[in-house]
Amino acid sequence: MAQRGIYVEVRIDADLDAVWMRTQDLESHGRWDLRFSEIVAGGETHGGAMRFTYTRRVPFHMVAGTGVSLGERSRSGTRTSALRFSTADPLSPIREGRGYWRYAADGDGTRFVTGYDYQPGWGRPLDLLVRPLLGWATAWSFDRLRIWLERGEAPERWPLRSVLWVWRPERPRASRCRRAPAGGSRRADHLCGAPDALARLPRPR
Repeated sequence: MAQRGIYVEVRIDADLDAVWMRTQDLESHGRWDLRFSEIVAGGETHGGAMRFTYTRRVPFHMVAGTGVSLGERSRSGTRTSALRFSTADPLSPIREGRGYWRYAADGDGTRFVTGYDYQPGWGRPLDLLVRPLLGWATAWSFDRLRIWLERGEAPERWPLRSVLWVWRPERPRASRCRRAPAGGSRRADHLCGAPDALARLPRPR
């Protein structure tokens, strides 16, 4: 993987169960997450992980890939979802990646965190441009999810072009999300705090 992973953290004014249910619903994932157009569940592995396929529509093309994920709950009540994903599509900026979601109660709300890394599909020079864009897209998507859960506004109300609606202060903003752990750096290894389940996941196929 690359030397610098992507980290995004957002606090959502909703209980942990609500955030978990909304984000684990594969049918609605493409509605709020800019990185995917559709995710479809497959069968389970022998270890209980769930297989899935994903697509991302780009102009004149559809990028497709596969993945595996495994959710767990800790004794402290924190939940995690580990995943690995890959694609052989030469037009995808990502070849293979791995990461996690972490859900932790924070007062009356939930702190929703992701950390992930990947092998560049277009080489490291171009990844210097792609990686910041993916980090921004992840953060923007997390804030759109927050708005959905807190205000009940469907993600479709805030299409990508809404980033140009500067007169709408209530629109999703990537800047509302933390891009590194408190006291940490964006250039850190953001998989160092990944759940143990990530190491047990098989490679997608």
